[in-house]
Amino acid sequence: SRTAGQQDSRTAGQQDSRTAGQQDSRTAGQQDSRTAGRHISIFGLGYVGAVCAGCLSVRGHRVIGVDVSAAKVDLINRGKSPIVEPGLEELLREGLCAGRLRGTVDAVDAVADSEISFICVGTPSKKNGSLSVDYIESVCNEIGSALRNKAGYHTVVVRSTVLPGTVKNIVIPILEKSSGKRAGTDFGVAVNPEFLREGKAINDYDHPAITVIGELDQRSGDLLQALYEELDAHHIVRKSIEVAEMIKYTCNVWHAAKVTFANEIGNISKALGVDGREVMDVVCKDSRLNLSPYYMRPGFAFGGSCLPKDVRALNYRASSLDVPVPLIGSLMRSNEAQVRHALDIIANYEKRKVGLFGLSFKAGTDDLRESPLVELAEMLIGKGYALSIYDRNVEYARVFGANKEYIESKIPHVSSLLDNDFDRVVAHSEVIIIGNGDERFRKLVDAPPPGKHVVDLVGFMPHVSGDGCEGICW
Repeated sequence: SRTAGQQDSRTAGQQDSRTAGQQDSRTAGQQDSRTAGRHISIFGLGYVGAVCAGCLSVRGHRVIGVDVSAAKVDLINRGKSPIVEPGLEELLREGLCAGRLRGTVDAVDAVADSEISFICVGTPSKKNGSLSVDYIESVCNEIGSALRNKAGYHTVVVRSTVLPGTVKNIVIPILEKSSGKRAGTDFGVAVNPEFLREGKAINDYDHPAITVIGELDQRSGDLLQALYEELDAHHIVRKSIEVAEMIKYTCNVWHAAKVTFANEIGNISKALGVDGREVMDVVCKDSRLNLSPYYMRPGFAFGGSCLPKDVRALNYRASSLDVPVPLIGSLMRSNEAQVRHALDIIANYEKRKVGLFGLSFKAGTDDLRESPLVELAEMLIGKGYALSIYDRNVEYARVFGANKEYIESKIPHVSSLLDNDFDRVVAHSEVIIIGNGDERFRKLVDAPPPGKHVVDLVGFMPHVSGDGCEGICW
């Protein structure tokens, strides 16, 4: 019974995982090859390039791997993986045996025999922390030179991690100069950042949480979208090239911030005799606030009766325990810098009459405790601005509410500037500041009053700064 059972479980399991999995991938690949197989060249056979080569070739696309290293090219041509990544060598070998994968050191040959070129070369750090784009520049020169004598439309896709502005200021000028052709007209350009975790790269490629396409021209965006629709891709987003470049960096820095935050919480917890893992496990179960878009919108500083107080308290407790928390310790300084940033925007207009719409830290409340808008108002008063303030909830509280005593005793110099006439404050102001999300304030952004400058600290603007409106972060 043991032998039969073991044989059944091993054979069935192995057959299910190998045969079914291989059959699914091969069948899908063969079907794609018949219907939408592409000819693709991949420049750079490091981690990203090798994974992409394997995953694309197994889906029926013809892939040419290009690298300056003859050793890496030789490995590809022998069905060997140039990196250690579970399952990759099997994919490379399958692509090679099917005649859909080969390697070369000849960039001209690769571009001539493909319609899409993915740039997957490294962008290492320099000693000063800046990004080295030497490999990017070299590859762009090679691709551009190959495009000079090539007929037909070719799309160049930057998959390497590059800072915003790299494609516009470096990639496109080099491609145009070396090819003698015009980007967006004679050849396409796009950015397609990768989100592959080492050790899980193939699964991440097959089942991406998000696929980002930054396009110079729609034709290139359409081509990439069709390429990724064959995957289990839940979210394919198409943006401008600069936005796509910034998304990649934002994701990586956010991951670093999460690791650092969890470590600092863990260190404080341990010093208090608490298991930080238990704390963070529960924190991560809250998808309404903790792991959600709720607090992830660029805008003005945080405030209210909870966040500033509790950040300071935890920071103080960590200090008393001799636990260094550089990230948590920087939160209040960063918050204060955002208030000063708003002040700088207002000062740039060189106007003296300012209307502040919203004084409580968020709409629908009269709570002024630690409101960054109160801090901004005090800064404006101190700088000698002629300030008028409209906030219907605070106006009510000043007369009837529970916060009447706080308003009269703590901020009489600010509350004295409150005006209950919305239109009068608009008429008085040369610069209008949208401070909180009261829906009545939205019309000041949708139709800015003539001759007025509107500064949006909330995010009502559906567009970037312009047309009489300026956003604090957009």
